[in-house]
Amino acid sequence: MEYNNDLVAGKLRRWERYLENYHLPKWEEIPNLGLYMEQVIALLKQYLDYLPPELKEEQFITSATINNYVRMKVMPGPEKKRYYRIHIAYLLIICSLKQGLSLALIQKIIPIDIEEAEVRRIYENYIDTHQQSALYFISHVRLFAGKILNHSDAPDFAVDSTDQLIVESAVIGNLCRLLAEKLMLLEGKNLEDGGSIEIERR
Repeated sequence: MEYNNDLVAGKLRRWERYLENYHLPKWEEIPNLGLYMEQVIALLKQYLDYLPPELKEEQFITSATINNYVRMKVMPGPEKKRYYRIHIAYLLIICSLKQGLSLALIQKIIPIDIEEAEVRRIYENYIDTHQQSALYFISHVRLFAGKILNHSDAPDFAVDSTDQLIVESAVIGNLCRLLAEKLMLLEGKNLEDGGSIEIERR
């Protein structure tokens, strides 16, 4: 594969600036007017506007997708075909996590049979975590792409080609997903039935 390092560096800097300013909407900012499906899809595209334009051309969320989430009981169903704040909060969490977690695991993060106050608490914690994770991600990219970005203090482990950065990013993404899945499998377990562990050495 062949990449122009100046182009890649410019794109990385642009995405970094975008992510520094990006945030999911606060609970109060989500409309609670009772939106129809087409309005919900348009709103989600606006809120989740971090996909590259080339990927956004493919419908990343459709009415069929939302209907499937309702049918599979991943989120509550609409009220008389209208979607309210609680529905949109579910959809924002589902859509922003589904690239990294299965729907079954997302259901554990935000179960369907909880009160609105609990949905709000989970959502507010999620948007804070999302923003902190984005800032951590930026610092990670700065380190690993330091040579591509021509940083004079780039660490020895920084990659010097886009090919390497792509592979490194894919590996980190896979390891992060595995860690999330392993941790979620520990729910309800204790030292007796939780499998083998490593004791910290001091």
